[in-house]
Amino acid sequence: MPLPEKKQEARRAPARVDHPFKGIALVLLSTVFLGCSDVTSKYLSSSLPSIEITWIRFVTFALMFLPVMLPGSPLHAMRTERLGLQIMRGTALLGSSLFFITGLRFLPIAEASATGFISPLFVTALSIVFLSEKVGMRRWIATAVGLIGVMIIIRPGSATFHVAAFFPIVSAFCWAAALIMTRLMSGREAVLTTMAYSALTGVAILTVMVPFVWVTPTWTGIGLGIVIGLASTVGQWIIVLAYRYGDASVLAPFSYTQLLWVSILGFFVFGELPDVWTITGAAFIVASGLYIAHRERVRRAQVLVQAARSPNP
Repeated sequence: MPLPEKKQEARRAPARVDHPFKGIALVLLSTVFLGCSDVTSKYLSSSLPSIEITWIRFVTFALMFLPVMLPGSPLHAMRTERLGLQIMRGTALLGSSLFFITGLRFLPIAEASATGFISPLFVTALSIVFLSEKVGMRRWIATAVGLIGVMIIIRPGSATFHVAAFFPIVSAFCWAAALIMTRLMSGREAVLTTMAYSALTGVAILTVMVPFVWVTPTWTGIGLGIVIGLASTVGQWIIVLAYRYGDASVLAPFSYTQLLWVSILGFFVFGELPDVWTITGAAFIVASGLYIAHRERVRRAQVLVQAARSPNP
């Protein structure tokens, strides 16, 4: 009897392993894929509408998760208790991709990417409403610093301001909303289920929209669209794997290295160099995000200490 019991316990053991260096390496690898996806999206936006690019991206995304969707597949994982929340998360993820790609059409890629990294600020605000989290004065000050960074980058009212600068901001808000909904489903919905429903939701909505803006792509355009879908999906999946080896507060700061990749690729592909305003604003945003991650780590440590001191029921 003891042997089968141990085997069963081993199967139920959590996949999470405390190995932060492996998690950091995976996050750094993910930024390469995500940076390539962003640069390719900007390149393709000169010949195809953003809705069509996003549609090709989500179709590729859905095809990669097709084994999860097929009823007879051993990987079938479409059963969900949170269908409405899954659809809302998929819609938010779609909005994040669509608004960001739309912004890339008009903005330098380093500027769009730096602005898009304000999502932790929106997560901080949304967590109060939807997760009932308490946010202290220090995190609010860090949030204000991040917003100052955004204002430095987009410089509203100046001659260089472009209304498309708001698209990455809306994209960051949508991504933050998707993260909040992911937290709401954490522990109740499998990762494969969430990814599959996000892919299906995006394809369903975009298939209705894409005929109104359709431009027949070349084979090169189709190939680049597939590259975008593959790179973005692989990058997101690597992040999921990374978070099995370390806490979010430890790993999240390393995602900012994506700014380095998009700046390098933006120079070689488009001849773009981030100006001093973009670099300064990005520094504010990164500093804000790093401090928010630090406060999150402190808060979690305090919660663990309080839980250890609490008497057992």
